[in-house]
Amino acid sequence: DKLLAVFCILTIACMQVAIMNCYWQLNRGDHRWWYKSFWNCASAGAYVLADSIWFLVARLNLDGFFSFVIYLTYASMMSVCFGLYCGAIGVLASF
Repeated sequence: DKLLAVFCILTIACMQVAIMNCYWQLNRGDHRWWYKSFWNCASAGAYVLADSIWFLVARLNLDGFFSFVIYLTYASMMSVCFGLYCGAIGVLASF
């Protein structure tokens, strides 16, 4: 229940950010708005990756090189998927 609510709030927030940024870009006469509508929302994936790296450095006590590699691999895949989802929502909301 709570996870679905957070998922819906994330989707609505991405849509609102994309629509407002698209409106501002079109008012400035920027004809390449579709690229920026993707990257404005997809940049949240970079924040998720940065937060994952902070968590790795500050909180986790991993031993061994492969533990770091596995954690960073999964964190990178999660960040890319999160960024692609948010970017796709941004583009679809801007049309």
